[in-house]
Amino acid sequence: MRREIIIIGGGLGGLAAGIRLVAKGHHVTILEKRDKPGGKAYTYKTQGFTFDSGPSIVTAPFMFDDLWREAGRRREDYFTLEECSPYYRIFDHKGSYFEYSSNEQALIRQIRERSPRDVEGYKRFMASTKPIFELGFVKLAEQPFLHFTDMLKVTPDLLRLKSFISTYRYVSGFIKDDFLRRCFSFHPLFIGGNPFDASSVYAMVDYLEREWGVHHAVGGIGAIISAMAKLFTELGGTLELNAETAEILVEGRKVVGVRMADGQTRRADIVVSNADSAYTYQKLIAPHHRKVYTDANLRGKKYSMSLVVLYLGLDKRYDDGDIVQHNVILGKRYKGLLNDIFNRHHLARDFSLYLHRPSHVDPSLAPKGGEALYVLAPVPNASSRTDWSQAAKPYRDALVTFLEQNYMPGLSKHIVVEHMVDPRYYEHTLNNYRGAAFNLQPLLTQSAWFRPHNRSEEFANLYLVGGGTHPGAGLPGVLASAIIAAKLIGPA
Repeated sequence: MRREIIIIGGGLGGLAAGIRLVAKGHHVTILEKRDKPGGKAYTYKTQGFTFDSGPSIVTAPFMFDDLWREAGRRREDYFTLEECSPYYRIFDHKGSYFEYSSNEQALIRQIRERSPRDVEGYKRFMASTKPIFELGFVKLAEQPFLHFTDMLKVTPDLLRLKSFISTYRYVSGFIKDDFLRRCFSFHPLFIGGNPFDASSVYAMVDYLEREWGVHHAVGGIGAIISAMAKLFTELGGTLELNAETAEILVEGRKVVGVRMADGQTRRADIVVSNADSAYTYQKLIAPHHRKVYTDANLRGKKYSMSLVVLYLGLDKRYDDGDIVQHNVILGKRYKGLLNDIFNRHHLARDFSLYLHRPSHVDPSLAPKGGEALYVLAPVPNASSRTDWSQAAKPYRDALVTFLEQNYMPGLSKHIVVEHMVDPRYYEHTLNNYRGAAFNLQPLLTQSAWFRPHNRSEEFANLYLVGGGTHPGAGLPGVLASAIIAAKLIGPA
């Protein structure tokens, strides 16, 4: 039966779910509160510079190919992906780097130069990641985990693969050099997790990247968003912008539609929320309707860090330095800093950074001779009670000074465009609970069945997609959540 479906939020999860549901024959409307789709992947454009505000890499390109096939189209006709070379440069606090790429021999050569005893350990580690990938990605990522028995069925596999220990501890079982341990365990940070706490399941990312590469979308992630919005509307979906949802309407134990911020109501047979899962329950559904996700329940969960992101448009290129497209700069006080961010909720003076320089390979993102880049620093979420109206400017200055002194000489003199976001943006613009940029932390006790379900525990016709539900944050996780929701809803 063709059903009327409303999707709250036009981020990657909402668009992917919309495409799949329209392709299944449903009538789908996406309600996006901002002036264009994207959500966390919103794109800023000014004075010839283009900045992706969120995700910057594609690690599972086949998932986009599958999405387009579901719609009877070819992804290549809508946007182009190019493999990054190298994938990343990971810098230590002294400025030397490990270059992470698809070249196995180059990786082994670097490991041998730094720590000869770790060559065999690296080989054993990589061999161990395939079964983790087959469990965590192939077997679990597209399963809905609606019942506790679903979790019991996979528990023996999780125990066998040591999913109860942290990613860092797992890597440490194979590799002894501390910097190399960091290089092969930092990936949970890309989805809001502390490598010292996040489950070793996320070691599967090393296998995923080795098998399918790390890719760049020509024109930036914004090109993917535009392509998804185009495909959705071509298939007959309706995308409404500047359309903010204020409430999910409930009658009995069913949701029946939404009330918009302007007061109008919209009826629907099914509602899919691409909003932050905690925000969906706490802010969009009245407390007396919630039996599982009470305010106390939501307060008791562990949320990811927040971010400070500084977007810079430069009138100069830095092609003669060590900075490539994707750069991870690890501070000397690595574990202590992560403890400050995730556990103490303390804003430290030092930082570890991700420096994204897409104009290194894609000159369309900046005026000729210029650079478009962003520097991202993990910081505590709003639990820290930091007053960012006072802290933002000193923090920005510290970032620029650090880059200028260590990686990009004369940087401050070449900034022509600048924009910065901090936890206030994630909390108030993106509606992320506590300004947590990646929703819930990817802990084993907050994964699979323990994570908010793709079909709501509260209402049978409310569904969740995006980073706050199963399987979690990151492009592959968000796209997988849309697959799950579409399967649960079924064809018209």
